[in-house]
Amino acid sequence: MKCALVTGGSRGIGRAICYKMAEMGYYVLVNYKSNAVEADKTLAQIKENGGDGELLKFDVANKDDINQVLGGWIESNGEKYIGALINNAGVKDDVLMIWMKDEQWDNVIKTSLDGFFYVTRLVLNNMLIKKYGRIVNIVSLSGLKGLPGQINYSAAKAGVIGATKALAQEVGRRGITVNAVAPGFIKTDMTEGLDEKELRSMIPIRRFGTPEEVACAVGFLVSEGASYITGEILSVNGGLYS
Repeated sequence: MKCALVTGGSRGIGRAICYKMAEMGYYVLVNYKSNAVEADKTLAQIKENGGDGELLKFDVANKDDINQVLGGWIESNGEKYIGALINNAGVKDDVLMIWMKDEQWDNVIKTSLDGFFYVTRLVLNNMLIKKYGRIVNIVSLSGLKGLPGQINYSAAKAGVIGATKALAQEVGRRGITVNAVAPGFIKTDMTEGLDEKELRSMIPIRRFGTPEEVACAVGFLVSEGASYITGEILSVNGGLYS
């Protein structure tokens, strides 16, 4: 059975991606760190829509947790393999660099950059054996452009962008594509505190995007129609920055 693992899949963009993967016929592994209530809602909706999946609780910022939970799942589920990996989990902790504390730097870097490395390395082995895989990393406008107050987040996402391009070259001959989607301002709980009215004036399309629009971009990159696309960063930002 071909599975799709979505990290940070309990809400927001991650939840929309989970729904999209289920719609495409994948058995969806919904990863979450602590919010069991929202994760349960995501899985329940997948099943209500006719799909299937299960929850995988682990912290992408903790390599031991990843190895124990995800590694254990891979070992005990030989009849299933993860054919699509969407590295979506990420956190923001915004502050100017001069006031940034060590833990603010460490937590953001570990969640996005370390999480990408440790999760992908575990999943990659079976993809190489099967000679097929789709890896999509959710990055950010911040990682492309750099945004003040987001030194940690910009650095983390820029690091994942570089890793996306490098890994694509390593595994392309084995039928595995590696791409990234870079959302701009998307209506989620991560953007609730922003002045949407002011920011809309900067966006050529004059609105925030939706999680479903990001999920559609991910769905395309996972599809067979995108089999000749790898190492690319697809911006979903309403024309704000490309």
